[in-house]
Amino acid sequence: MNILIIGSGGREHCLAWKISQSKLVDNLFAIPGNAGISQIAKCEDIGISKNNFKDILQFIYKNKIDFTVIGPEAPLVDGLVDYLNENNCSAFGPNKTAAKIEGSKVFTKKLCMKYNIPTANAVFFKKSELKDALKFVNNLKDEKFPYVIKADGLAAGKGVIIAKSKEELINALNEFFLEEKFGAAGEEVIIEDFISGFEVSLLCLIDGNILIPLELAQDYKKIFDNDKGGNTGGMGSFSPLPFVSSSLYQKILNKIIFPTFNALKSEGINYKGVLYGGIIIKDDEPFLLEYNCRFGDPETQSILPRLKNDILQLMINCANGNLNNTKLEWSDNKTVCVVIASKGYPNSSSKGDIITGLDEINLEGKVLVFHAGTKKQNNMLVTNGGRVLNIVASAKTFKEARNLVYKSIENIKFDGMQFRKDIALKVQEM
Repeated sequence: MNILIIGSGGREHCLAWKISQSKLVDNLFAIPGNAGISQIAKCEDIGISKNNFKDILQFIYKNKIDFTVIGPEAPLVDGLVDYLNENNCSAFGPNKTAAKIEGSKVFTKKLCMKYNIPTANAVFFKKSELKDALKFVNNLKDEKFPYVIKADGLAAGKGVIIAKSKEELINALNEFFLEEKFGAAGEEVIIEDFISGFEVSLLCLIDGNILIPLELAQDYKKIFDNDKGGNTGGMGSFSPLPFVSSSLYQKILNKIIFPTFNALKSEGINYKGVLYGGIIIKDDEPFLLEYNCRFGDPETQSILPRLKNDILQLMINCANGNLNNTKLEWSDNKTVCVVIASKGYPNSSSKGDIITGLDEINLEGKVLVFHAGTKKQNNMLVTNGGRVLNIVASAKTFKEARNLVYKSIENIKFDGMQFRKDIALKVQEM
């Protein structure tokens, strides 16, 4: 089969790496890909916005692509799966209607409220309702803070602000509505109660009728150690989660995941692809933070190296509504992923900085390097985005996996590189 991967990040490099191991693959392609993906797939520098859907389709026809795997959320929310299916092309991912589960936080919050799925209490305001929003904020009691404000639409993982005071919440409203920091994504917002606890990520494969959960992972949203600084797309992850008991895992499935799947069915939404729940645990009870309609980044990079199944076959089965009798097999290894970001991230990103040292990493099958924001320029590897590289190691213990990752990172150099030094530290110490 000829397989096409849409996307250019660390998640897509990990997917390309895992898919390339499938016996079903004859040729692997990527749009637009990156410098790392280009080592295992033929990359074509085509944009993936809605304006480029026709170009993607022509590429599929020209290269006789049998199956397309869509990595990022934006083309899913924009309806790329619908467009390809309408043109008799098979693809992995939810259609436009189903992708609203990520494309609109208001949609998802209202779905949870309607079907009694545990989540934080919330109110909604449109840009035209700024006065009402300000009045609501001014009536809040100081002792009830912090509150969380979220952009309704896609904001690359950065459209969430935890406001510790009325002043911070009013500033956030101004950022969303007046400064238009997140553009159209911030034209409607959610203000919700803050739930303190620890977060887990649960990714599930769905074929329309059957839902199969993957093993849990945890990611790190803040830029600096000890969860300091601004929100990012994710600075690292690890899997599995030894501190989540089997009974808590079942609670997550029975109180949140399965009820959501049933709610989507009740709403007439045929969901196929990955459903990724961001869950927060408070006093051993799970609450939904948000849903994503695709593989998590960087959770995928710590989950897929542990999966023994043929990921491509699983994806094809999802698209064809054929997951019945599927049993997932997992390695007992512990996996740690550390993200290396560019200078200025997450507020900005530096491009064109020369990256050295990757050739000096002693891989030995234990350390994987997934490229994210990289490209080749004048025969040199340079930075090309906020999150630049993902260094991933699998080992029998978290301590060994962490040592492998951070030892490898010592070899890597580029101007202004930044990474967290505490990824998976808490599980190493358990």
